[in-house]
Amino acid sequence: MDIRQLRAFVVLAEQGNYRLAAERLCITQPALSKQIQALEALLGARLFNRGRQGAQLTASGQRLYPEAQALVGQHLQFQQRALRIVQGEAGRLAIGFGLSSFHLAPQLVAAFRQRFPEVAVGLEDLPSERQYQLLLQGELQVGFVRLPVSKPLRASALLSDRLVLAAPAALALKAEAIIGQFNTLPLLQLTPKRGRGLSEQSLRFIAAHQLVPNVVQQAGDIQTLLALVAAGIGVALLPHSVSHIIPAGIDILPLSGEQTEWQVGIAWNPQQADALRDNFIQVALAAASVR
Repeated sequence: MDIRQLRAFVVLAEQGNYRLAAERLCITQPALSKQIQALEALLGARLFNRGRQGAQLTASGQRLYPEAQALVGQHLQFQQRALRIVQGEAGRLAIGFGLSSFHLAPQLVAAFRQRFPEVAVGLEDLPSERQYQLLLQGELQVGFVRLPVSKPLRASALLSDRLVLAAPAALALKAEAIIGQFNTLPLLQLTPKRGRGLSEQSLRFIAAHQLVPNVVQQAGDIQTLLALVAAGIGVALLPHSVSHIIPAGIDILPLSGEQTEWQVGIAWNPQQADALRDNFIQVALAAASVR
């Protein structure tokens, strides 16, 4: 059964006149008659009584009309929805983010959703290394990651992040004295599995300044790590970008010198064509540029 036959049936039922129905469908009257005849032959029943008054629905036609009308409406809705999907205006987008984009990524998603409210966005907290893998596998469309990325991935820088020392306020540490006291401070860390980029950045900072860290405990997530610092158990090297979630009782002390800064950007896999992803990247880069 052809959707054109159902549409012809619905329009003729609504118009009750072959000439008016043909005009609305932008076809000739003979073409309309052929579509109706073909539908009647397929169903084995007359759908219209033809006379001087035009075309009137038979009993079978009256019963079929509401269902045909619903199907034609659903077909139109599908066409409109499909067009929005292929143009990147609807659908689902999987996005990854990490510690350094903890605050930025949700803001850019919100800006995108204002432009494209029909898009469902999944936002998952993942280490950059895991995001690289999922982007290559097609399970993520966009990632907020530590730069640089390796080919075939492509990226655009969004911000610079830097190391800071999160310390219990009770210690009353001074920024200018951190390097001198660092080896004596109990150091808390994220597990390398959860924050490999941060872990490697911290190790490079420690090596560059010839420090000997006194690691006393590791945590599997940033909230637990911050809770341990707030409780006075130790200090932690963290990205400055997480400062907005720092609880009371913690001082954030800047660090200077080598290996304290890195770039964070938005990454994607250009080998996979995706209009929805491209729309997100365009909106995100524009929104980030005016922050």
